Amino acid sequence: MTLSPRLPPGLACDPAGSGPGSAEPRRMTELALRRGARSVAVGGGRSAAAAAAVTAFTRRWESGGGTVLTVVTWPEEAASWLRQATRFADADPDLWVMAGPPRGWAQMTRRLLWSTAWQPGRTIAFAALGTQRAIGLVGAHNLHGLAGVTAVGGTWTVCNGTIHVASSTSSWTPR
Repeated sequence: MTLSPRLPPGLACDPAGSGPGSAEPRRMTELALRRGARSVAVGGGRSAAAAAAVTAFTRRWESGGGTVLTVVTWPEEAASWLRQATRFADADPDLWVMAGPPRGWAQMTRRLLWSTAWQPGRTIAFAALGTQRAIGLVGAHNLHGLAGVTAVGGTWTVCNGTIHVASSTSSWTPR
């Protein structure tokens, strides 16, 4: 990334969203385990929905014996997000986990790309971030390997500059 990591002013702020259902944190945990993670760093925006997602995931992860190295929150608006990005990236987990409204997440992600050794390919994200709009705020070409779950049980992955969505698998059923 060669330009400033800040998004241009004037982009609409995102609503807080409805938060994850009980299936989404479970699917995120399954995705993390499939990637061989034992330790995670979890980050999220400060909206109620992001806080609920982070709490649900960390509880589930730790109850399954996983280690949460750090939990970092970031604001929707900040001078630079450098402090949060550095703390998040420096945890150097097996896997980073992200949640939050798209605008704040994009600002944080742009700072991560600009200033840290964070790797999208070692990151999973909640459904609210797996949209063309959210990924477009950062640029899909910058996010190769970023993956996550959809609200309906599928998965999404950023590959070759586009987001690919796979429907839910027959082995998974919401509870």
